[in-house]
Amino acid sequence: MEIKSSFWNTFRMFFKVGLIGVMILLMLIPTTFIQQLVSERQQRQQQAVAEINSRWAAPQTVTGPVIGIPYLETGTDNGNKVEVKRWAYFLPAKLDIQTHLVPERRYRGIYQVVVYTTELDIHSDFDSLHLDELNLSPANMLWKEATVFFDISDLQGIREDVRLHLEGASSNADLTLVPARRPTDQFKTALAAPLPDWLPSATKENLKFSAKVKLKGSVNLSFVPTGRETNAQATSPWPDPSFTGAALPDIRTVKDSGFVANWKMLSLNRKFPQQWKEGNYNLEEAAFGVSLIVPVDVYQQTTRSVKYAILIILLTFTAFLLIEWVYDRQIHLIQYALVGLALCIFYTLLLSLSEYLGFNGAYAIAAVATIGLIAWYIGSLLRSGRMSLFITFLLVVQYGFVFTLIQLQDYALLMGSIGLFITLAIVMYFSRKIKWEKMTTTG
Repeated sequence: MEIKSSFWNTFRMFFKVGLIGVMILLMLIPTTFIQQLVSERQQRQQQAVAEINSRWAAPQTVTGPVIGIPYLETGTDNGNKVEVKRWAYFLPAKLDIQTHLVPERRYRGIYQVVVYTTELDIHSDFDSLHLDELNLSPANMLWKEATVFFDISDLQGIREDVRLHLEGASSNADLTLVPARRPTDQFKTALAAPLPDWLPSATKENLKFSAKVKLKGSVNLSFVPTGRETNAQATSPWPDPSFTGAALPDIRTVKDSGFVANWKMLSLNRKFPQQWKEGNYNLEEAAFGVSLIVPVDVYQQTTRSVKYAILIILLTFTAFLLIEWVYDRQIHLIQYALVGLALCIFYTLLLSLSEYLGFNGAYAIAAVATIGLIAWYIGSLLRSGRMSLFITFLLVVQYGFVFTLIQLQDYALLMGSIGLFITLAIVMYFSRKIKWEKMTTTG
């Protein structure tokens, strides 16, 4: 019995450290559930956004105008010559777009999404239709079916009839765009209008299209650079734009009062030609534009903070062990577990509050509540105001450090590495006071 008692006294603290290590690993279970809860709330937000988009209008992508002319090509079918109808497409030499987005917040329960209304001012110039470059003969062209296409990704967002004004060298025409009566593989859902009868005589002339399109959409507005040279300008009083797509603005000004952005793209900057036949291209791949974003994504920030939960728990439990060893105080494993649960509940408080107050305010309230609870509990347990203040200081530093890491996303690895190094140095400093020989000879 004396041998067993001596063995237990010698290795008691090491068993306790092992059990605390197991407890820290078990704390990963509630943090995993919390991460799943964050993902579920984020999915609910996305569903709410999708519902608003379906009733208002989805993000919009604008393509065109593009001229499409069918032609007849001789082919073979089982050895017999047949005429096959195909389409040739012609893009403008120059495309100018100006738009002013008027933002509005819409809510679905506690979730919000930014929608907008806008009027597009579009001007496009076709220098000529270069049939010879595609090895096409005017005699094979089906001029009566010549069509101008104008594609808007969500037609629900159109607020008024869309009319194109066509100006040729000798004639003009006003065209009303409607869903295409002759949809093609390239433009399956685009608006379209038949081109006037005088087009065959104007293939060598400059053709100019202009239109004012009143449109509404959600979050994003993008343009496809169909011009050999495309110039676009977007303005809005929204202070938090995110420029998206295949190109960033050449010139942009972002202020609290709004933004102004200007793009210039050339045909050399994209992957589809200026005119083509017998094939389809993914034109939207070259689209560029702007999104009106809500700058703080509370779910992304909460997810990042949960990833630091194991670090917070580990450092707190390490501090408790140092208190036991240096000051000869006893803290039961159950009390470790209760403190660990309090540290986990911090994240549910953070998630629930951030949906109403924003991340920063929710983080402050959840941190104050958690630190206050643990400090009170440790103060009552150890009957020491000094220890309570020490734990309070430790938790304030930990939560403050994690908050800083979340805010400084680009420097998180650097700051985290420095913080861990300093933490290890502090632990090594205080561990000097521990009488390891005494711990292995007495209980």
